[in-house]
Amino acid sequence: MASAKFYGTGRRKKSIARVYLTPGTGKITINKRDIDEYFGLETLKVIVRQPLAATETEGKFDVLVNVKGGGYTGQAGAIRHGVARALLEADAEYRPVLKAAGFLTRDPRMKERKKYGLKAARRAPQFSKR
Repeated sequence: MASAKFYGTGRRKKSIARVYLTPGTGKITINKRDIDEYFGLETLKVIVRQPLAATETEGKFDVLVNVKGGGYTGQAGAIRHGVARALLEADAEYRPVLKAAGFLTRDPRMKERKKYGLKAARRAPQFSKR
């Protein structure tokens, strides 16, 4: 580990997370707030910590995150993606573990656009015979 700060960008749906890893005690800060304060659901906290748990680096790095856009679930997914990328920058030997778990793959699922003549992306107006 040559440098003291490792950076990774994570994206999911409309969310974009800028993640910085610094050697530390394992404190996770999201938008200047603690992870427990930012995410109410325990599942979202688990999602954020998954890459750290997979690489067994939970107490070794402090995670500083700046995330915007989307909802809480999308943001949690974006942070997970960013943490995985930052870990890869910290140590390239984590690649097989992170790749096998699927944390390096950007989730391509996005909101489908609304089409003309329809009420939503696929929702057609109600059919009436007369």
